[in-house]
Amino acid sequence: MAGRELGVARRLIRAARREVDPRSKWAGELAACENRLDEPMRVALAGTLKSGKSTLLNALIGEEIAPTDATECTRVVTWFRRSAAPRIDLVARGERRRLPVLRPGGRLTLDLGVPADSVERLTVCWPSSLLDDYTVIDTPGTSSNSRDVSERTLALLAPEDGPCEADAVVYLMRDLRDTDVQLLQRIQRQMTTGGGPLGVVGVLSRADEIDGGRGESLASAHRLSAALAEAPELRGLHQSFIPVSGLLALRGQTLRGTEFLALRALAAMGPGALDTALISAARFAAPENDLPVSAADRHHLVEAFGLFGIRMAVTMIRNGCGDAPALSRELVRHSGLDELRRTLNIQFGQRNEQLRAHAALSMLARVLSRHPTAATPELSNHVARLLADTHMFTELRLLSSIRATRLSEDDRARATRVLGGTGTGAQQRLALPADASMAECRAVALRAIDYWRGRLDNPLLDPVTATTCRAAARSCEAIVATNG
Repeated sequence: MAGRELGVARRLIRAARREVDPRSKWAGELAACENRLDEPMRVALAGTLKSGKSTLLNALIGEEIAPTDATECTRVVTWFRRSAAPRIDLVARGERRRLPVLRPGGRLTLDLGVPADSVERLTVCWPSSLLDDYTVIDTPGTSSNSRDVSERTLALLAPEDGPCEADAVVYLMRDLRDTDVQLLQRIQRQMTTGGGPLGVVGVLSRADEIDGGRGESLASAHRLSAALAEAPELRGLHQSFIPVSGLLALRGQTLRGTEFLALRALAAMGPGALDTALISAARFAAPENDLPVSAADRHHLVEAFGLFGIRMAVTMIRNGCGDAPALSRELVRHSGLDELRRTLNIQFGQRNEQLRAHAALSMLARVLSRHPTAATPELSNHVARLLADTHMFTELRLLSSIRATRLSEDDRARATRVLGGTGTGAQQRLALPADASMAECRAVALRAIDYWRGRLDNPLLDPVTATTCRAAARSCEAIVATNG
């Protein structure tokens, strides 16, 4: 179905392109519409200053290509796209130029050569399996002390004069702050008008620091994440809330052999002696300490892993991680990165082609509205009919507001499944085995339609809950139509 939708969208765009002068600006805009069909989904990373966006981006990609220090580069919106070879493109003051790819110490360094406020577009093209599926947009951290920087993020996520360029947002928080709630509310308002992203996935970031980097940080992070997911201030503003340690995930993917050997030497120490040394970063790295790792290597471990990461890696080695690959896998597994990737795939990746087709057709509709001679009435009407089928987007947006309904906990879980929150296949939506037949899917879907319609009989149902029940029934009707 999705592949068919991409084909239909491409035919419509090409029909419009045949009607315009190839030298005109309209031809360029229509070419951009067709190019959108071949682009991955666009996911923006957002949050306040020091929320860990760049570290998480590096973890997602598996390489240190996003600057994490406070340079001019962190003050601009940066697009990370797939490419066969590394390339950095900058557009400033209307001029496009190529920046050198510099990687001292294995980390990408960006030298803009111009003030951040003059940059119109910064694009890092990189060979990465993640960037095959998603274009990632790193936004500047929002802060009341840097209004000009914050406005760049707002202009991308909640523009006043057009649709949001991102399809989805991963929003990073370290705790519950008014600035986060206000920005999420602004994004939500854009979503309700159809001009915003399709959904927000919340991340409790820097999960390894929740209790000061002590041994229970990840357990504390899971408890805080669960509390934030149910916080009244955030109801209706996100689809999921996941604790993630970007630093653990990144180190798991970039672990060097020399780092593993140093960590293994520390693991061979008695627990008491090592715990005493790990009371603070300064104490651990102090040259006078009698530890089986040089002061220079200890300083590097603190910079790279943090105290919690060192403790975690040492514990994993003591528990059986006998080589660097095994330790890498365990660090990533405990970081929460896999859960974030899984959530992005379920809620957005499985709808990827449909979302791209809709985005391209939306761009086409805007071009046709300004240049109506580019299309016949039949073409314009066809585009309008395709864009009128918005149930997929209704599903995505309702997944953000499930917690704001008055459904029981069981019904919230059922609605989440039916709306595609745990997978978009018929069997996943209906909680059936993966090998369930079409007839079984149809029978269960018919019963589910009656179930959700029955919920609508309550005259006291609030609007949010009623809309959710109506959409759940509509999703089941689509399953019946497909398996009929």
